[in-house]
Amino acid sequence: MMNPHQISTKGQYYRYITSGFIHKDHTHLLWNMFSLYIFGTAVEHNFDYVFAEAGAYYFIAFYLSAIVISDLPTYFKKRKNTDYNSLGASGGVGSVIFAFIILQPSQDICLYFKLCMPGFIFGTGYMLYTYYQGKKSNDSINHDAHLYGALYGLLFCAITYPSSLPLFYDQVKYWLGTIF
Repeated sequence: MMNPHQISTKGQYYRYITSGFIHKDHTHLLWNMFSLYIFGTAVEHNFDYVFAEAGAYYFIAFYLSAIVISDLPTYFKKRKNTDYNSLGASGGVGSVIFAFIILQPSQDICLYFKLCMPGFIFGTGYMLYTYYQGKKSNDSINHDAHLYGALYGLLFCAITYPSSLPLFYDQVKYWLGTIF
């Protein structure tokens, strides 16, 4: 598990990666796998288009680095807390979802297969929710990993594919033009 204190005091840096491959229960694992499959497939196809033959390598590097980077703020916040543990791939999966949103912002994302909305609207709500929940910090979920994973997904696309930002803007502008 991701235990910031063990990383800090014993140099167990492997925990940044291994924590992304263990989950609380089958539901947690299946939800992350399902989300990674749905959004990851689309993002990988986009990376194949943008980075040609290197697309799959970019995707793997992106996903693994997202697991690590999404946990860094938690590490700095909790490194003196001996009892804090975190697990799961949600930070990495969140990065993939937000890469999808930056690449295809008007594509619908559905909550529990019923409430569907364009990705940029879902993303805005998700960021506000995770920020709020992270500040409350009254459950056993690492909301900071979700938030920073999402931000990393946006940042990764902006840096590796700078055209994604004007394309995002154009797609949102077009979508808004069809509504208003």
